[in-house]
Amino acid sequence: MLSLIRQVSAAGLRPAPLTRLSGMAAPTLRRLPFGLRDLSTETRSKIEQQIKGSPVYLYMKGTPAAPACGFSRAVVQILEYNGLSFAPGAPVGFTNVLEDAEIREGIKEFSEWPTIPQLYVNGEFVGGCDILINMQESGEIGEFLAKHGVVALEDTTAKN
Repeated sequence: MLSLIRQVSAAGLRPAPLTRLSGMAAPTLRRLPFGLRDLSTETRSKIEQQIKGSPVYLYMKGTPAAPACGFSRAVVQILEYNGLSFAPGAPVGFTNVLEDAEIREGIKEFSEWPTIPQLYVNGEFVGGCDILINMQESGEIGEFLAKHGVVALEDTTAKN
């Protein structure tokens, strides 16, 4: 490989400058804070539609029937314990982020929260696993879900 590079250099061949691509000006890049990237309009729109499409929406690794990580499993268990169902027609939607890399990275930027799972209730970002565990332990999750009209209060107070 080194000899090929020397031959190309000796022949005076140099790569074309990268200022133009197919006759178009080179794109300018915006500097973003560490860890962030531009969220495409298409991905942002898709996320907004998903969140607005169900009163409760969960971005998770795996599916409710087969979570692919312990944190996602814990959130599913908390929601089910508090009377929510992932059955077809239920008010809970979900996305398996392992099946869509754009959503997997985009949801982190959308919410400005670095981890998955992420829970939304009536379009409002609630938090990840750690927040939901704290809410479950304090009994706050049942009241929160009832206040937002996604479960009846009696469904949650009998269990806490």
